[in-house]
Amino acid sequence: MQHPAFEEVSFHHHTDDATFKKRVIRTTILLSVITVIELAIGIIIYNIHKGESPNHTLVLMFKGMVCILTLAKAYYIVSVFMHLGDEIRNMIMTIVVPLMLFIWFIAAFIWDGNSYKNLRNKYDKHFEETTMPREHHKAADHPMTPAATPGGKE
Repeated sequence: MQHPAFEEVSFHHHTDDATFKKRVIRTTILLSVITVIELAIGIIIYNIHKGESPNHTLVLMFKGMVCILTLAKAYYIVSVFMHLGDEIRNMIMTIVVPLMLFIWFIAAFIWDGNSYKNLRNKYDKHFEETTMPREHHKAADHPMTPAATPGGKE
């Protein structure tokens, strides 16, 4: 007899290989459909950007939809293919909570980097001068024009 502390604590909801295979096939088809929808949204975003006056609100809405669909795909991959959906709640939380902290960590670094870029562009004039394009020079200032050569002749 084995001690109760060493017994398996996960719950396996699939009873046999046939039902698990059906679940995997159904999930694969669902992930494929979500991927096709994401690609279609990507083409729509590309075409919106190619237009003469892109609607930024519409682009942000489509990008938000892509983020939501990507999170849904991640959920299904982790739940079915990595078998996390069959575990008990405490095991799931030990994986999900650090993941949420990691997402917050990435968002904080993006926010901080954007703030640094904006402040550098505002207060460091040398950086702004070296990275911003200069206006086109006048034709008279160009060395190959007749007005720039001595006497006005080539």
